[in-house]
Amino acid sequence: MDVLSEVLKVVKLQGAMFFNGEFSSPWSVCSPPSHAVAPYLAPGAGHLIIYHLLTEGRASARLLDGERITLDAGDIVIFPHGDAHIIEYGPPTKAVDIVKELARAASRGLKLARMGGGGEVARFICGYMACEPRLSQVFLSGLPPVFKVPIRNDASGRWLENSIRFSVNEADASRAGGEAVLAKLSEVLFVETLRAYIAHLPAEQTGWLAGARDSEIGKTLALMHRNPAQPWTIASLAKEAGLSRSVLAERFRHYLNEPPMAYLTHWRLQLGAQMLASTSYSVSQIASEVGYESEAAFNRAFKREFTVPPARFRSQSRSAQANLPPARKI
Repeated sequence: MDVLSEVLKVVKLQGAMFFNGEFSSPWSVCSPPSHAVAPYLAPGAGHLIIYHLLTEGRASARLLDGERITLDAGDIVIFPHGDAHIIEYGPPTKAVDIVKELARAASRGLKLARMGGGGEVARFICGYMACEPRLSQVFLSGLPPVFKVPIRNDASGRWLENSIRFSVNEADASRAGGEAVLAKLSEVLFVETLRAYIAHLPAEQTGWLAGARDSEIGKTLALMHRNPAQPWTIASLAKEAGLSRSVLAERFRHYLNEPPMAYLTHWRLQLGAQMLASTSYSVSQIASEVGYESEAAFNRAFKREFTVPPARFRSQSRSAQANLPPARKI
């Protein structure tokens, strides 16, 4: 059972590619935090994950105060928490502010943009994933601020890169459905990168991603995420996982630092909060959808988690949504 797929069903990733660049050494590009570029790329997005796929040449990536990560052709570097960062290559040079470049890039689509000092060439295709921040924290919390994954190590990664390069090159032709294809390829690229990252975690790693990789704990997580309203007990989860209750509780706590039922309660309430903010379902309906037998029980649990009752949470969420700044004009 694939717990990552179950989580991504409700997180509802929305991807796109926004920049097709050719850089000649020396060059340096600075990207501010993702909330600063979101108005250009995905107005209203709760959270933005930025990635850069190096298709040719060499480069390096770093957080503003972090160590350099060397990038070779076929590497994808991801900033899952939206941190400000610098991509560069060659002798030190003044960094270009990507926000200014985004204004131009958005107006010309994925036409190749060139910049730099005229030396060794590197080509990047850059994209983003917009996602619901509350629910996505399940897997994002286990990711570092920046990481890279080589995608040319297997046939599926090479196929994916070739498909992206082809689709980006075809984007100039304005063929029908081109944006939809690129959006789906962006999502697949992110998920495949995440899967590769999970597969190569150290054996001693703990956390949600490591738990998802473990066969029994991953199955337990998948059961809870697939049907959170099911009246699960530690006994029923242990039976499904093929473990004793004590072993399940011990191993679950080892990976996630909390008991299974506490995790399930937290996830149910996060789902409830998302539904309050994004649907017109009544509080009673939402309580039932996320596994509470009564509205009163849901109200009590929700207030313990979020400090305000569901009705007030909904009102505050809608007010915050209404006050979002409009999209930046290009």
